[in-house]
Amino acid sequence: MGESSLPCQSAGSFLSVGLSLQINFQPSDSRIQHGSSLLGWREGSWLVCEWPFQLGQPVECSPGSTCLIRYVHQGKMIGFRSAVISAHESPFPFLLLSYPAQREEMPLRRHSRVAINEPVLVRTISGANTRRPELPDRIGGLLRDLSAEGCCLSVQRPLQDFFPGMLVRLEFEVMGVGHISSLGGIVRNISPAGAGTEVGLEFRFDGKEAIEYRGWGASVQKALEQWTSRALDSPPQER
Repeated sequence: MGESSLPCQSAGSFLSVGLSLQINFQPSDSRIQHGSSLLGWREGSWLVCEWPFQLGQPVECSPGSTCLIRYVHQGKMIGFRSAVISAHESPFPFLLLSYPAQREEMPLRRHSRVAINEPVLVRTISGANTRRPELPDRIGGLLRDLSAEGCCLSVQRPLQDFFPGMLVRLEFEVMGVGHISSLGGIVRNISPAGAGTEVGLEFRFDGKEAIEYRGWGASVQKALEQWTSRALDSPPQER
């Protein structure tokens, strides 16, 4: 589900009373998600949550039934597998679930991406967490989408040329914004795309980036935020 798998220690870092949960009881239809709320836990032992209802009746489950639990907490989508220990109707309907051994976390994107097709120059950086020795220091590509916090670009290079955590700098033009240069980025995901590769980047605003357009001032980050907001608010143009 997510980008990282973590041990479930320090429960306060990923649990809080009242969390809205989505529970999928397995092996039932994986598309059915039942809403519940977290009522409490004992670290390393159990969780207590409301017993979900459907059509006025408690959802069918029995001790030993496995389930997948997902929820949003502190800007992250979190998920883990659990199992029903026992189900109780008194003093109110609740479930006692096994405490998870591992959880997966995926940061939620704060800014919407806008589709864009603009040329981009990717400059690789020598040193730790940077380019492989055989990779050129400059690579041409195409921006596929853009937001205030990151972008997706396609390049005609093999998948193995990139890796999560790799550092690069970008140079590109955005219509109505200007020419952006030396914008830092860190590779977050990589996927094959035809004969090339699609690379997902998270921007790193470190003060070395610049924009050549007087109307936006000196802040590349602010320029991208305003451009994204304006692009999302604008009605689609007729072709």
